[in-house]
Parts: sequence; structure tokens; C-alpha cells
Amino acid sequence: MDYKAKFASEAHTPDALLAGNAHLLVGRTVTVKSGQNLVRGAVVGKDGDSKYLLSLSAASDGSQTPDLIMAEDCDATSGDKTALAYERGDFNANALTLGTGHTVASIREGLRAKGITILPAQAA
Repeated sequence: MDYKAKFASEAHTPDALLAGNAHLLVGRTVTVKSGQNLVRGAVVGKDGDSKYLLSLSAASDGSQTPDLIMAEDCDATSGDKTALAYERGDFNANALTLGTGHTVASIREGLRAKGITILPAQAA
């Protein structure tokens, strides 16, 4: 058999989500709830089924409490999907996607208790 290596490359545009100390990042795989189309940097909460969705302050299923930050885009519009999310690290406030009713000030302390530090806005 003739095996040939195949290579591909893509352009990378930094998004400034990470605010330094990359060695402190901790990520894990989560299940994103069906119907969600999340972007990298989205602040997510966990519902009663232990699935993640954009955290909205008015939600009443548990997801109103911010828990993690998405590490990658995830389109789960047609069904549950697994994706990588950060559970620890330093993040740029300006690069986060917040759900309705949340502000950086309203989520900062709760996420800090979990090991996620939101640093002052930097150019994203």
C-alpha cells in the first residue's frame, strides 16, 4: 500500500478571548442542549438535565447561573452535541458573549469562585 501524508491549513484569526496565563486553562467536554448555536466565548449555564446552554438571567432551569465559557463554536440547533468549554482560566471581558440580563459585573464574582477570572475589557 502506498500511504501518503495529507496536510491542510486554515487561516487563524486570534479573538483575544484568553487574557493571559494560558497554562492555567482547564477545559472539559460538555453536552450542548439541542436548539443552541453557541460561539466561542459564550457564557453558559447547566440546566436540570446537565446540558449546557447560553446563560440567561431570567431562566429557571439552573442555566441562569453562569458555569463555563465555550472554548469553541458549537451548532447544536438540530440536536444535542458535545463541545469543549473552559472551567478555569483568565478571560477578556470584551470577548465574552453574554445572555440576556447578564452583565460582566453580574457574573464576575460567581465565575471567579469557580476559577474563571474575567479581566477588564481589552481590545478584542
